[in-house]
Amino acid sequence: MLLMNTSTLPAVLNQLAAPARRLHGTDARWAAAAGIPKETLSRLKKSESCDFRTLAALARAAGLSLAALPARVEGTRMPDRFGRTEEDALLDFCASGNVSPEDWAARGPSFFMAGLATLLAGAKGFERRRYLELAESLHPGITVPEVFASWLQRTPVRAARFLPLLRKRAGR
Repeated sequence: MLLMNTSTLPAVLNQLAAPARRLHGTDARWAAAAGIPKETLSRLKKSESCDFRTLAALARAAGLSLAALPARVEGTRMPDRFGRTEEDALLDFCASGNVSPEDWAARGPSFFMAGLATLLAGAKGFERRRYLELAESLHPGITVPEVFASWLQRTPVRAARFLPLLRKRAGR
């Protein structure tokens, strides 16, 4: 799946082109694999719109799929500062079992906190459904695997460290 931070057709096609060229070598072969004339692909690169079926066919031919995600997926802020002090406070908060969206939202950027809730949803001892609902209320789209994978790549929280510390703290 391709996650894009753009809304213009030329920019979308530009992002599809690299994987398509790896698979097919040329735009002409990419267009043929998508079942459209190569002239259509050329025209689309200069156009501002395209029907969904054509765009989906081009994505499939590039080895990708299209997905509609909430617009808030673009707001992917992480904390400005995250050291041991901030980690310690977050561990205490998570160990408390509090699942109030308002309290979670007050603790940090919505994308960051939603990712943390998603992480906890997969951890032993946390109610999966409640934490997934919390995560989606904080940042719609965070539970989409590709969006959460983006969170995992960017977050200052290291799950391999955080989760064992949290289990110890929750066991107090």
